Amino acid sequence: MDIRGSRVLVAGATGVLGAALTAELAGRGAELVLAGRDPGRLATASSACQDAPTVVFDAYDPSSCVRAVQAAAAALGGLDAVVTAFGTVAFGSGTEVGDEVAEHLMAVNVLAPAAFFRAALSTMGPGSAIVALTGVVGERPQPGMADYSASKAALSAWLGAVRREARGVDIQVLDVRPGHIDTGFADRPVAGTAPPLPAGADLREVVAAVAEALSTGAELVRTGPDGSAVVERRAR
Repeated sequence: MDIRGSRVLVAGATGVLGAALTAELAGRGAELVLAGRDPGRLATASSACQDAPTVVFDAYDPSSCVRAVQAAAAALGGLDAVVTAFGTVAFGSGTEVGDEVAEHLMAVNVLAPAAFFRAALSTMGPGSAIVALTGVVGERPQPGMADYSASKAALSAWLGAVRREARGVDIQVLDVRPGHIDTGFADRPVAGTAPPLPAGADLREVVAAVAEALSTGAELVRTGPDGSAVVERRAR
């Protein structure tokens, strides 16, 4: 996908990672709509991004995710890409995290992104893309993060199936699986306390890799053994 001139919805644009992605895509010439939960933070994000249009959604309400896609498409005259850069985390063993917290993780980390993508894929044409931040825990579940890992693995599995469906119609499905990035996300869990975490990956390098992957039609961004971001043409 040619990023310059592309019409992109970034859901979660008010977070640290979402804001960095927004800045990267804007710097490469994309036309953006910013989506988030807090109108005040969205207004601030918009003012930092050439007054890009904004739309409010609630990740616990899939219908609001669908409406956000519809509003973004109306604002830009269509969409070429949808990026989800939001989520929630909880810590604790598989026996400690309660059912309500587990349900919350699945709703926000799986059902909400899927709602965005279903709405987008129903109208997107060849050469378009969907992009999700899943994380390394989706492929390497970690102790003390059982339910969080499960939610990310579920989203990654959903993307994998949709990718196989979308290849025939030339729609890119990009799964971004970085290791830990020090965005403060782990300091705001809905339950539990974060265990000791490794040094965070370079945020600027990760978002640059996402943009590169989008522009080259790649299917996976992951963290290499040396901690650098690696772009892979085909997801395994």
